[in-house]
Amino acid sequence: MDRRLNNFQREGSISNAHVGRAFELRAQRVLAEHGLALTLNHKVPCGLGRVSKRHAFDLGSETPKVIVECKSQTWTAGGNVPSAKMKNWAEAMFYFHMAPPDYRKIFFVEQSLRPGREETLLGYFRRTQAHMIPHDVEFWEIARDSDELVVHKD
Repeated sequence: MDRRLNNFQREGSISNAHVGRAFELRAQRVLAEHGLALTLNHKVPCGLGRVSKRHAFDLGSETPKVIVECKSQTWTAGGNVPSAKMKNWAEAMFYFHMAPPDYRKIFFVEQSLRPGREETLLGYFRRTQAHMIPHDVEFWEIARDSDELVVHKD
């Protein structure tokens, strides 16, 4: 397939799935450097009320109880909001909401600065979707080209 015809493909990548998996592995390494040894596709029961279903988070552990969702999305090429991806981020918040309350919840994202502005995609999401974000979610934002990390715990 000619990648020039796929406007949703990350430039220079084989596929968005490859980008996502590589980012999960990077997050796993960085979190391990911060004392959190986590496994991929960690499943925990999630649900509202009495019924739950096991959901696979990108990373997680039972000891300590930690679940992580990883996102490596960017602004569109024109600097617009990737609205479909923002719905995906909101869905991640919903799963954090349904997860057992005794788990530490980390949303780990690759930093994407909006062209011509000072706002990151994570900053935009937190500003516009604050009503969707559980109070106990930590936001870890890592630079695209280095392991410079910003941890937001508020």
